[in-house]
Amino acid sequence: MEIGIDSFAAVSSNNEPGTALSPHQAIEQLLGRIVLADQVGLDVFGIGEHHRKEFLDSAPALILAAAAARTKNIRLTSAVTVLSTADPVRVFQDFSTLDLISNGRAEIVAGRGSATEAFPLFGFSLDDYDALFSEKLELLLQLRKEEPISWSGRFRPALINQPVYPRPVQQKIPVWLGVGGTPSSFARAGKLGLPLMVAIIGGETHRFRQLTDLYRESGIKAGFSMDELKVGVHMPGYVAANTEKAIREYYPGYARIMTKFGRERGWPPMTTSQFERSVSIQGALLVGSPEQVTEKIEYVNKALGGVARVTFQMDNADLPDEKLMESIELIGTKVRTSLL
Repeated sequence: MEIGIDSFAAVSSNNEPGTALSPHQAIEQLLGRIVLADQVGLDVFGIGEHHRKEFLDSAPALILAAAAARTKNIRLTSAVTVLSTADPVRVFQDFSTLDLISNGRAEIVAGRGSATEAFPLFGFSLDDYDALFSEKLELLLQLRKEEPISWSGRFRPALINQPVYPRPVQQKIPVWLGVGGTPSSFARAGKLGLPLMVAIIGGETHRFRQLTDLYRESGIKAGFSMDELKVGVHMPGYVAANTEKAIREYYPGYARIMTKFGRERGWPPMTTSQFERSVSIQGALLVGSPEQVTEKIEYVNKALGGVARVTFQMDNADLPDEKLMESIELIGTKVRTSLL
């Protein structure tokens, strides 16, 4: 099982008075965390894509390219690329270039995006939410397979015997399909034989078993082997020396931020009892001591019928850099090694 970190390049406000970070400092700290993740043996680091003030990840391929120049082994991926509002040709070129810089360590997690701010920003209609993604995913997959390429669709000018450069180091850059809880998305990933990255940000993890079964059944029906049908999970998480410390450091910022985003999406405020359910063995948060988090990952692996990759998302608790660095070191030296 691969273990990694995902980041939205959040700018923490949880610093000493008068020491607010500049965007430059926040990016420099993020790159330092990616370097540490590489040094402690983590398998993958992902950068999300958002277009709002509190996150600096509007151009994830650029952050990953800077990280590629400072790291040696860790795989570098989007988490996710909002493909519905992007040009697949440019996405392919950006990640092929990242693959060249990193000597074959680039990956893409492609998704429709749970946030919608990219649609008006780039001139797309939410009425075309799924149609945009389906068409652009088809083009991205064709781009990595064919050279030159001929293609036509509704939302982009046609390509007629068009070469697209550069080509990557890897024969095929891995493309994972990022999904939430929509059955059709799980079935689509299976039919295409793409590895699946499931965002589990709430509720009980075992409830996704029917959906991962649907993914595998769809893939097998389409002629793919079980070895090709990999499941990954992206979960909020934070590891400290002991569970009490982890909860004490993580809960205040997590509750504050989740309540803020909840107001935007019509969710109720975060409560203590809700948080306690989330950190239980069946809940969606990987928060606790290395031993407790390792046990929970093993539970998730069994509950979902086998998991190939788990990534921790720690940008949702307004934690300062030193706490995030401590957590990454524990995940690499304690959690990952326990799962080998």
